[in-house]
Amino acid sequence: MAGKKPNPVDAHVGSRVRLRRMLLGMSQERLGESMGLTFQQVQKYEKGVNRIGASRLFQIAKILDVPVQFFFEEAPHFDGTAPTGMAEAESETFILEFLNSREGLELNRAFVKIADPKVRKSVVDLVRSLSNQDGGS
Repeated sequence: MAGKKPNPVDAHVGSRVRLRRMLLGMSQERLGESMGLTFQQVQKYEKGVNRIGASRLFQIAKILDVPVQFFFEEAPHFDGTAPTGMAEAESETFILEFLNSREGLELNRAFVKIADPKVRKSVVDLVRSLSNQDGGS
């Protein structure tokens, strides 16, 4: 059905696959090859357009070296609402979205390579001041 919106759980699981793949520095092509799929199929899984079956999810978990439960952490409920009971839920979602972006991942990788704590603090201060200049909070 054209234009049908992906199920929120399928989209969440797919975004977690993408997050873990990117954290490992693995391309969609490489993940697809290790599963006998095209990168386009991996793309569809990551966007939640195609559902990932149980055996396929188990295979992905092995390849990405995480437990299957990893893909369901912070998953929305079946009615599409977010999990409740945690005060940080919104900030955790923001962090996951940030790390799921190419810029967020690159920034994080580069930042953790800075050994000097003073330089790290300077980088944080710089980013903070730049975000304030752009009208950020």
